This record gives sequence, C-alpha cells and structure tokens, in this order.
Amino acid sequence: MANTIPYKSFCWCLGTTSFRTKDFNKTIEEQLALLNEFWTLPENENANWSGDNNTQARYYDFMKAKGFVVGNANNKPKDAREKTSGLVDIGIIDEDRRLTEAGFRLLEISQSGDFDTDNFFQIPKDSFLYLRQLLKTYNNIDGEIVRPFIVLLYVLSKVDYLSIDEFTYLLPLCTSSEYTEQIIEGIFANRTQTVSVDSIIINRLLEMENYQAALNLMLENEVTESLICEIGLNRKSRNYDKTYLRLYNELYSVFVNNDISRIPLIYSATKDIKIGKWWRKYLFNTSSERAIERDPVTCMKHTVFSNVSNEPEFKTAFFKIMHLFKAKATLSDYLDLNRRYIRTTDIILFEDSNIKLDIIPKHFFNSVADELLNYAYTDCDILFEDSELVEIADCLVINEEAVIESVNAELGTNVTTIGEARNVLEDNRYRRLQHLIDTKFTDEIIVTLLGYFESRNDAEIKSMVTENADIPTIFEYVLGILWYKISERQGKILDYMKLSLDANLLPKTHAAGGEADIVYEYPETEYYPAHTLLLEATLADNTNQRRMEMEPVSRHLGRHLIRTGNLNSYCVFATTYLDINVIADFRGRKNMPFYDTQDYTKSVQGMKIIPLQTSELKSIVMNRKTYFQLYRLFENAYSSTLLPHEWYRNNIQNYCKKRG
Repeated sequence: MANTIPYKSFCWCLGTTSFRTKDFNKTIEEQLALLNEFWTLPENENANWSGDNNTQARYYDFMKAKGFVVGNANNKPKDAREKTSGLVDIGIIDEDRRLTEAGFRLLEISQSGDFDTDNFFQIPKDSFLYLRQLLKTYNNIDGEIVRPFIVLLYVLSKVDYLSIDEFTYLLPLCTSSEYTEQIIEGIFANRTQTVSVDSIIINRLLEMENYQAALNLMLENEVTESLICEIGLNRKSRNYDKTYLRLYNELYSVFVNNDISRIPLIYSATKDIKIGKWWRKYLFNTSSERAIERDPVTCMKHTVFSNVSNEPEFKTAFFKIMHLFKAKATLSDYLDLNRRYIRTTDIILFEDSNIKLDIIPKHFFNSVADELLNYAYTDCDILFEDSELVEIADCLVINEEAVIESVNAELGTNVTTIGEARNVLEDNRYRRLQHLIDTKFTDEIIVTLLGYFESRNDAEIKSMVTENADIPTIFEYVLGILWYKISERQGKILDYMKLSLDANLLPKTHAAGGEADIVYEYPETEYYPAHTLLLEATLADNTNQRRMEMEPVSRHLGRHLIRTGNLNSYCVFATTYLDINVIADFRGRKNMPFYDTQDYTKSVQGMKIIPLQTSELKSIVMNRKTYFQLYRLFENAYSSTLLPHEWYRNNIQNYCKKRG
C-alpha cells in the first residue's frame, strides 16, 4: 500500500532530542567556546558549514581533540551537527554554527564568571539571557508557528501550576491558540476528574485531519501489514509499525472472537513492539508471564477492549490506544529536553511534582500574559540578537509597583519597595530550603551520598541530586548542606556556598568555574569567638591531592586571614581520602608563616587547617554532632603535638565516632 496519509507533528519540543545532555549549562558554554575557537583557526576562517561534510567532520575531530567527545563516531558530520543543533534552536549560534550576538554575550558571561543577579528577576546573568532567548524561540510545526515558552507562561497564568503529567503530556499539545484554550479547559476538567489525560490526548489527535483519515482507512479495509504500516503514521519509517499486526490479531482473537486461550500471546506480541511496555501496563495487572499463562483471565485488566462488541468498535479502540501510546512515548521522550531548556531560565520551579513560576516572575508574567499571547504563534526575527525584554514584546515593560502589589496580596505582606519584597522572598527561599533538606537531604540520604562519593557511583549521585552539575560541584553542595545542618540551620548558607544554584536551589556547573570555597560566617557565642570557616571540598586523591590541593587551601586561608585580620578563622578540608603527606603539610602550617606576595609586611604566623575524610563526616552526621562540639574538637586537635600519622586517628577519627 502506497503511503497516502502524511505524518504531521502534534506537539512542540524545545531543542532536539539529539542534543540531550547532562551538565546542561556547562556543556552549552563549553560548546560555544569550542565553536568560537574552531572558526578562528586559519583553515576554517573561510569554510562553510552547511552542506560541507569535511568541515563538519573537522569540527568533530576538534571536539575530540579538546576532550569534549570521546570514542569514534561512525558518522562524524552527523555527530557534529547533532552536538550543535540545540544551540541553533535557541539562537545562540546560527545555521552555519557561528556564534550570534546572543551567543557571544553568553560566552562573555561564562568566561568572565560574572553570574551576578543584577536584574529585576534576581536571576543570574546567564539565566536572564536564556529567559530572553526562550521568549523568542519558536517551532515551525507543519507551517504553524508556536513559541513554547510563551505558551508555558500563558498556561501557568491560567492554571497556576502544572502537574508533571500535565507538563509532559498536555502542555506540548498547545500548538495553536485554539488548541491552547482546549488544553487549559482539559486541565481543569482533569483536575475535577471529569476527563482523563489519555482522553484529552486522543481527542486532540483525532481533531487532526491525518488521524481522521487514517482511522477511516482502517475502518474501511481489511487489516493487513501494509494497512497497519499506513495507519501507524510513523514519522521515520512506516515499516517500523509492522510489529503491530501480530498484536492486533491476538487482541482481535480475544476480544472479538472470545478466544481467551490467546491471552498469553497478547503479552508475547507486545514484546515485539518498541513501546510494548505501555501496552503491557495497560492490558495486564502483572509482569509475570508465568502468572498470565496460569490464570490469563484474572491477569487481564478491564480496558476499552473489554467493551467492544464488533469489528468496527474493536478497530476504533485499537487505533486510539495505538496512537495514544505512540503520542505518550514521544511526549515522554521530550520531557527531559523541555525541562532542561526551561530550567536554564531559573524562573520556573520544579518541586513537589509540580511546575510553577517563582513568585516575582509569576506576578510579572501573569500581569502581561494575555498581551504576551499575541506573540505566541508568530516567528521572531531577532532570535540571534542580544535583545532587551521590550524588544521581544512591547508588553514586557516592568512595572515594579504592580508586581509589589501582587506579591503583597499573595504573601499577606505590606512591602513598598522591590528591595523589601526581595527580603521577604529571601525568607521564602529559606523556607523552601528547609523543605528541600527535610525531603531530599535527610541525614540518611546525606550518609548514602557520602558513600557514593567514596565509591564514585556518579550515576546514583546525579539521580539523587541533579544532572545539571558535575560530581565535584555536587560534592561541594552536599558538604554545604551537611554543614548547615551541623550548624543547626543557622547562617545564610545560600550566600556562603559560592555556587550557582538553580530556581530549585540545586547546584549547576558552569564551564568557567568560580570560587570553590564555602565561606561560613559564625557570630560570637558562649562556645566560640566570631570567626569564618572556609570549607574546601575535593575528590582528588593520592598524588593529585598533594599537587592540586595543598597550596590552594593554604593560599585561600592565608589571604583570608590577612584580609580580615581575624586570626580565629580557619579551614576544614573535606575529601573522600586523605593522603598522609597532605595531613603532614596541613599540620605543618600551624607554625609556618604566610606572606602577602604583594606586601611582605603583611603576614600571619600560622594557620589552622583541619582535614576530614567523608568517613568522619558520616560519623558526624550519624552521631548528630553540632558545630559547637566540633569547634571544641578542632581546637583540641589543633593544639595536639602528636605526629601526623597518629594525629588524625587519635584527635579526629576517634572523637568523631563518639556519640554526643
């Protein structure tokens, strides 16, 4: 059967699935730097990208030489295109893979390490640039234009939040003004349990002419392999759908011909289908084939097929479920990508299985949502420019008074300036932090994470914390959270951690890297004087630890002591493994002067550096030790005269193991 029914996209997606990456911000920044360098090489200055496999292959080799990719690609030009395609979509490089004005600005921010929050939304500079770029980013869906991020802002203004299912399966279906309003109605109906997410998806598909034509074709003809391939509307190749014929026949035998002996064969047929898991979960209440063979009727769920009484009804049911699962599988595949791009803006919260706007962005965009919708289904001719908000849309004029009024109304406050509002919001951030710690970073979870750092189970670490940060950054972040808990949640830990955090207060890694210290400020108490604690975290071991860490740690502390004049300040060096010579070096610093290299009249006569392995950190957590106890422990250890190989075991390790 010749293909007569075209495939048409039913949803939008930010970026392309080929660009799915971990450490998202860092990867984008590194890629921009690589492209910028590549095009400055003499052999590439006049080269073309489009249609030139040689140039694309050279770029792949360039990425490999720089350590950005590993292995040997079977198709270098294709890999090079895929590695860069996501940057084209958001306008920071053009189709020829050259940096745009927006791209050069992002590169500048990254390389300078200047991520200040000097904008109305109080988000980092790079996040503000991503926000502006996503407001301009558009999809062309079979000739129809949609700007996904604007659609998201508009929908959130109407429904307040999105569940993860609504975000995954319904939001991307908003490809036109008409469909957007339908989906908003569907969301409210789903929340009152009058319609299901599945029925909304099916109805949305069946409104499209190609799906209507495919269903009619199926109803009017005998179901054959070629017919199945035609009505499957597979985007890549219709041949992929051949495997559905066996499933169709087995389901027909059971539900139309009432041959229950073939129920086990239904389960078997789903295994031939790429997304067969969706069918198995829908049709069966068990994953045990043995149980299905033993008692097939009991193992079958009541589904739409249970109610069919004739062939047309069966065909219609099969068609709907087939395309429902195809659509849901596609939308599930897009979830991660959409979420990664949206998170770059740092104005969207992904917490408690809900997606919503942070409070200041919420009240700003809610106030302009209806006007902004006028731009949602239009393309953008300034995508490549480093644009101001009002250049993107006339309505994006910030009215601080209106936003403050809305914030007051929501929070029950009475602030009059944006500065006062931000103080209130800072309190709100810390309330969110407490909730995050109580749910995501309990003592048990922190101990588990420390164990994973020791064994370098990177996959589990990223799964438990975030995939937008590298492991050293996550280690530093977990140490900061741990120390905040040790300090009985006192102090401004969000300021003390010299890390970039996303809207959900989780770490993200930048290519340029920044200050690595956690600088914890302690006011005077009855247990200790006012002082600063510098927390240094590293995963380097053996020789690397000696080479990479000894000098920077002492330099950071020495400079801090000279600059502040507070000789009560000290450093804790945390790592998964302590080299004996690192311990010896840090103990030696007790009696070793440190000079200001620019002014020899400025110096300190010694410094306190306490090394800690993660094994001791776990003991500290499990024995619920508090900072005033540790301060006393560190003071006693600092005063000890034991030799290094005895010092750590007797003065640190053994005391950490003691309860109380």
